[in-house]
Amino acid sequence: MKLKILKDNKPSLRETSKEVSFPMHEEDYKLLDKMTEYLKLSQDEEYAAKHKLRAGVGLAAPQVGVNKRMFVVYIQNGDEIINLQLVNPKIIEMSAKKCALKNGEGCLSVDNEHPGFVHRHYRIKIKAFNALNRKEEELTFVGFPAIVIQHEYDHLDGVLFYDRIDPFSPFRLLPGEVEI
Repeated sequence: MKLKILKDNKPSLRETSKEVSFPMHEEDYKLLDKMTEYLKLSQDEEYAAKHKLRAGVGLAAPQVGVNKRMFVVYIQNGDEIINLQLVNPKIIEMSAKKCALKNGEGCLSVDNEHPGFVHRHYRIKIKAFNALNRKEEELTFVGFPAIVIQHEYDHLDGVLFYDRIDPFSPFRLLPGEVEI
């Protein structure tokens, strides 16, 4: 199965995804593995250039045409690698402190530029089934990884990053907000 990334004009990207039932089907595990492999290859400059891929750090199942509550994250941050396959995630804690990416967010499903700040929680705690180790986990993320998790989580509810940009003041930071 080759992955095709749906673009933001597809109505299915605006739908709320369905919970995954357990035990998980083998096809769901295989899809998550393919999504992770896609992210890894998209971050390989030579491969990405040859295959015309944009680099990505997260990918939600709805973006590949499967409206199930699951997404993958693959972030290389120095020596640290965050590699997750999260199923039925729920954000259970979030900081009052906000943050935003200096250069705005992007998305593999969105080709057009949407300048502006996307205000996210600086710290979040999420509860999810991690398909990599097949365990229910509570995980805490701060800064950039927290932004990535919230971006992918939004996809499960049919929300795209540019929905969160203030159309009247797209570059206004909130009081105390951190730029990343």
